[in-house]
Amino acid sequence: MIALLARDLKLALRAGGGFGLGLAFFLIVTVLVPFSVGPQSQLLSTIAPGVLWLGALLACLLSLDRLLALDWEDGTLDLLATAPLPLESIVSIKALAHWITTGLPLVLAAPVLGILLNLAPEGYVWVVISLALGTPALSVIGTFGAALTVGLKRGGLLLSLLVLPLYVPTLIFGAEVARRGSLGLETTTPLLMLAGISAGVIALLPFASAAVLRVNLR
Repeated sequence: MIALLARDLKLALRAGGGFGLGLAFFLIVTVLVPFSVGPQSQLLSTIAPGVLWLGALLACLLSLDRLLALDWEDGTLDLLATAPLPLESIVSIKALAHWITTGLPLVLAAPVLGILLNLAPEGYVWVVISLALGTPALSVIGTFGAALTVGLKRGGLLLSLLVLPLYVPTLIFGAEVARRGSLGLETTTPLLMLAGISAGVIALLPFASAAVLRVNLR
């Protein structure tokens, strides 16, 4: 499993479709929002938590089509399916590699980009906490979507249509945690809901992804 994780990390960094692409997209979204809504500091401060969360979600979505497609095209996925490792473990490692190369950089970059959106000082910690809890769910859900569309021509658009509705609960509670934190309000309820969503998808979706892959590989 460690060897597979190291391989996926190296491939993501060499291909440029993980770390650099997602972070650049996140930066572009954050920079363009002040231009589109105007220089009103109060308005930017109000929408900053939602914009940061939406930018992180779209950045995660951007690299999902490469998650399993490259391994499918060169036959690596067939070899992995016959490896001693359970397919559920392989899918989990794929999701972990995606989070390390895409989700983790977004978590670390969010406080810096929050300055551009005039994020309230109380909100920086809560933005990091909400993204740290929510982005693993985005990667696991995205891996499930990638497993559903693997082998399909032009499956990227279909993948986006399948995954985006599943992302909505994570987006709602993640942005709500950041919003309440920036306003100094109680964050316990949305924080627990966000943690529950992440724990649930991490526990269940690898089995669903593995089952879908077994069907697609037959």
